Amino acid sequence: MGQSANKRRMNDSEALASARYIRTSPRKLNLVAQMIRGKKAGRALTDLEFCPRRVANEVRKVLQAAIANAENNHGLDVDRLYVAEATVGKTMKMRRFHARARGRAAPVEKFFSNLTVVVREREEKAQ
Repeated sequence: MGQSANKRRMNDSEALASARYIRTSPRKLNLVAQMIRGKKAGRALTDLEFCPRRVANEVRKVLQAAIANAENNHGLDVDRLYVAEATVGKTMKMRRFHARARGRAAPVEKFFSNLTVVVREREEKAQ
């Protein structure tokens, strides 16, 4: 009598991977996500590998997970995948303070982000 399975919310030619609570601000993470949007999956992995930003490693892991999901769970062709979406969202922020002179305090906010990467299989061109 269990619950029936939820319908898939994406196309059959798409796969998704996400990471939550990445320890960087959404603004910085979006700069890296913007770099891979619309690129072929292999090219995006190469670009992330040589990107000097610290968060690029986290984005690369999420992209690799999305590619693995596409191949293993949905049976898509890895060579025809491209990054259809790379969305960044805000999540919690840790509030800290720095002690200042004369008994005062200055607030410090440490931001966290969520990242979702959707890869899609390119359709073959009819000739």
